Amino acid sequence: MRSAGACATVAAFSHTRRRNALIVVKKTARKTAAKTAAVDFETALKELETLVERMEAGDQPLETALKDFERGVELFRICQGALKDAEQKVQILLEKSGQTALSDFDADE
Repeated sequence: MRSAGACATVAAFSHTRRRNALIVVKKTARKTAAKTAAVDFETALKELETLVERMEAGDQPLETALKDFERGVELFRICQGALKDAEQKVQILLEKSGQTALSDFDADE
């Protein structure tokens, strides 16, 4: 059975570990937000392609591959958002010119 002093030490240690983990998460989130905010579509797409090539090679340690995957998800979201914004702008321009809807792209035409 643990003494009251030992339980208090374990609780304090657990609290310190949780607090330190939270600090690391917050710092990582800030770094990620700073990286994400400064990236345009073309840069994000190029970095994403590089990450995919590196991951497909399969010679990375697991930890590096996981970090690359996480960054890839961020870059994908940046690209997806930029494309959505561009589509909305095109839609607005088409509506202003009297055309009401976009048609699907057909490469054969």
